[in-house]
Amino acid sequence: MASDQTNSRRRFPAGVSRASGSSSPGPTAALAWETVLDLGEGPEPLHARLGAAVRVAVLSGRVTPGAALPPSRVLAETLGVSRWVVTEAYGQLVAEGFLESRTGSGTRVPLAAGTGPPSSRAAHDDVGTRATSSGRAGSGTRAPRARFDLGPGVPDLRHVPRAAWVRALREALAVAPDADLAAPDPTGHPATRAALATYLARARHVRAGAGDVVVTHGADDAMRRIAGALHRAGHRALLVEDPSWPRLRETAAAAGLTPVPVPVDEDGVDVDALLAASRRTGARAVLVTPAHQFPTGAALSPGRREALVRWARDVDGVVVEDDYDAEFRYDRRPVAAMQGLAPDRVVLLGSLSKTMSPGFGLGWAVLPPGLLGRVVDRGGAGPSTIDQLALTRFLVSGAYERHLRASRGRFRRRREALVAALGAALPGAGVTGIAAGMHAVVTLPPGVVAADVVREAVLREVNVAAIERYRATAAPAREGEHDRIVVGYGNLADARVEEAVARLAAAVRAARP
Repeated sequence: MASDQTNSRRRFPAGVSRASGSSSPGPTAALAWETVLDLGEGPEPLHARLGAAVRVAVLSGRVTPGAALPPSRVLAETLGVSRWVVTEAYGQLVAEGFLESRTGSGTRVPLAAGTGPPSSRAAHDDVGTRATSSGRAGSGTRAPRARFDLGPGVPDLRHVPRAAWVRALREALAVAPDADLAAPDPTGHPATRAALATYLARARHVRAGAGDVVVTHGADDAMRRIAGALHRAGHRALLVEDPSWPRLRETAAAAGLTPVPVPVDEDGVDVDALLAASRRTGARAVLVTPAHQFPTGAALSPGRREALVRWARDVDGVVVEDDYDAEFRYDRRPVAAMQGLAPDRVVLLGSLSKTMSPGFGLGWAVLPPGLLGRVVDRGGAGPSTIDQLALTRFLVSGAYERHLRASRGRFRRRREALVAALGAALPGAGVTGIAAGMHAVVTLPPGVVAADVVREAVLREVNVAAIERYRATAAPAREGEHDRIVVGYGNLADARVEEAVARLAAAVRAARP
């Protein structure tokens, strides 16, 4: 449109927003938007320049999280541009997740704007400090989110089932007896434990009753309790997959268990190597991700599952099964949990962090009878009873499984689009791992080093991880391991897949020796 090329602006006194028509206070009244949003000059169309100006204003703090943006008509009049320019810019930013738009409340900056999810498996409560935009660490402030966040493990935050959860919360609270509002049971509310046992039996073929389930704040909380119980029982080492998610390894180490790395291949953890490591160190406990190994994407083969259970029985050991994204399998039905093979030897960990959002802070552990009493955190505060009752309602009503079905379809289509885009933009690369979860492993062309790709990607506003960052050892990477990157697509808007891959491909080309 011709009006898209307009550069004229209307000026108003500083501190008076045309959006409000006066200097009275309000969510946008304190901002002179024609001053805050500097469209600048350049060959880009106005709607792209406006979108860039909004990003800068939010990331710099001039527009704060939760603030409402002016209606498109008002902002167009304020800036002297067409309304199409504003609606196009708003629409793009909403698609990216940088803004949110809801009926009746207009367009707003999300409360978490500018503080994107960590480039790691946020499903397991990564609350570690990140560097600020100035490069300083330790302030407790996360770095601004990359425009194209391909960090693995972040769920689709645009599709958190807010309305269904609020309905479950309201209904649960309305019928809760007074006794339920007293101090929470350290093992979890009985109704929640029963609902979880029923759901897990149906969806994951878990063999457990309500009395075997403990409600936790998430997988990290569960791992803290289990590692502490194992240490008190005499364990001093924990076998871990290499590479693997570092947060749970670190939690176990903090409880006094030394992580012992075991290699992983296309069939999951190498059980022969595990047996050798167990004999060498005396380790009788292992942490595994059998349904979908993180980060390699392998599924533990049936033969290795059985061998792992035999080992646990032979050494009087424990298998800790991290079931972090087992619900998301796209080429077949999700495989059953290992816990069903040996309920007396396997601890199953799960949470809402990957399926809904880390913000819910709810998880569970299914425990063998002999371990249950040792992991109850009687001195600590468990999850909110009200949140547990909402989860109970969410499970019993079928809302959780409806959400999972919708998520599976969404992630399957997005993964297919990602793989197709990678094939077109990077014909020399390959995608490995099963069709599952919210990340893929990309094998780079010969001679391209993953660390160089990560560095070049940052320059192109893309966040991606080298597989090396998840290694459990400080030894040199094994042959072929340095040339893989982990690409997450959980929180990547569908409309951004092709451009994200195009930028990643440019980073790979720039990293060629």
